[in-house]
Amino acid sequence: MTEGNGRVFTVTGVNRYINGLMKSDGTLTDIAVGGEITNFRPHYSGHHYFTLKDESCALRCVMFRAAASRLRFKLENGQKVVASGSVSVFERDGQYQLYCEEIHADGVGDLYVAFEQMKSKLAGEGLFDQQRKKTLPLLPGGVCVITSPTGSVIRDIINVAIRRFPRAVIKLLPVQVQGASAAPQIVKAVELANVYNLADVIVIARGGGSLEDLWPFNEEAVARAVASSVIPVVSAVGHETDFTICDFTADVRAPTPSAAAEIVFPAVAALSERIGQNNRLLSYALRKKCGLARLRLERCVSAGAFVNPLRRVEMARMRLDGAELKLTDAIRATGERANARIALLAAKLDALSPLATLARGYAIVTDIPGGKTIRKAGDTKAGRHVDVRLGEGALRCVVDEIVEN
Repeated sequence: MTEGNGRVFTVTGVNRYINGLMKSDGTLTDIAVGGEITNFRPHYSGHHYFTLKDESCALRCVMFRAAASRLRFKLENGQKVVASGSVSVFERDGQYQLYCEEIHADGVGDLYVAFEQMKSKLAGEGLFDQQRKKTLPLLPGGVCVITSPTGSVIRDIINVAIRRFPRAVIKLLPVQVQGASAAPQIVKAVELANVYNLADVIVIARGGGSLEDLWPFNEEAVARAVASSVIPVVSAVGHETDFTICDFTADVRAPTPSAAAEIVFPAVAALSERIGQNNRLLSYALRKKCGLARLRLERCVSAGAFVNPLRRVEMARMRLDGAELKLTDAIRATGERANARIALLAAKLDALSPLATLARGYAIVTDIPGGKTIRKAGDTKAGRHVDVRLGEGALRCVVDEIVEN
């Protein structure tokens, strides 16, 4: 390409020239830009691509994996942030963009945003649900305390335990409670207590501090280790007003480490009083039950079945005799009614009998042979033999003459 007033640049030359101008500008090489994240696209390589916008304009941004790994919170569309870095040209596309080295939440702290994001994520998975919380034992055989071995927390827990429950068994699992290595140590201590079944209760404790100081107890790994613990976990992190993700996933939250010791270790005096009261209540209940049973026994013994056991048999025999008499009377009465009815029917039948008619002087004439009853003179002929039946006996006759009327 020729140079001079009429020289022609290549596209690469122009983009490279503009890029050089930007890199030589002190403002653009170290700049902080505030805006709202849009078009956020996390790449599988770990790089983050997104756009910052305000009311009027938009600016392309990229954050490479090394810088993105230092973020304290997860980038999302709609977040208002302040991105720091340098503005230069991506020579291949001729696009200028902001190369981000740091990103901070605008208006609130990074840790607060990260805390709310983690809280929302784990709550959505059900790790905070009340139904998955385990109940603490009344008399723990042993308690694992996961805390710093040099702080005042372990001394406070021991003092409260000795005062309330002198036979308390406390096993200290020493960990760092602040800094980058604290969270992995806490996770390992929880897993160790579960694998070897070191105690009946686990207490995770540390004193108060800033959100930055308490951050290991907001780590996702710690939250999941506490949630998956088979041994019940008491979280006693910070002061009463401090809340961590560990508090939400633990089975019980104590406002302070000393309060955790009071929750875990029962007071011997209170237990003794409770046992004595239960003994008194039990004795009273037993006496009352025995009294009721004795009264019932006395009623049973004085009942007729015990005083005269054959009385019921005698009463049953009397009822049987009475029933037998009633049955006999019923049979006799039924027979008499039947005989009277038979006599009545016989009288009616006798009144209708032809023998009674014959006894009054009438006769029955039948033809011989054949035995056909002759009702009128025309039913036979002169010279025919007939049989005349009377009330007593019969006559064999021969018809001599027929008289019609």
